[in-house]
Amino acid sequence: MDASVLNNPRLKALIEEERTKALTNELVAKLTHVCWDKCVTGSIGSSFSRSEVSCLSNCAKRFAEVKMMTMQRFTER
Repeated sequence: MDASVLNNPRLKALIEEERTKALTNELVAKLTHVCWDKCVTGSIGSSFSRSEVSCLSNCAKRFAEVKMMTMQRFTER
């Protein structure tokens, strides 16, 4: 492979975009796993109970807040 290809700005942007997508997918998978295990307690039916909906919403919000705080701390360093 020609080394100049690696310095191509379009390629770098594409790689960064794909990296961001992969990190987002990883975050969603982790969020789903954590919140599902914590909040979904009954048998799986056609809909969630009111308490499960509330728990899932709160869990997702807290998860996102902690993730953002963590990312901010790392970028401050």
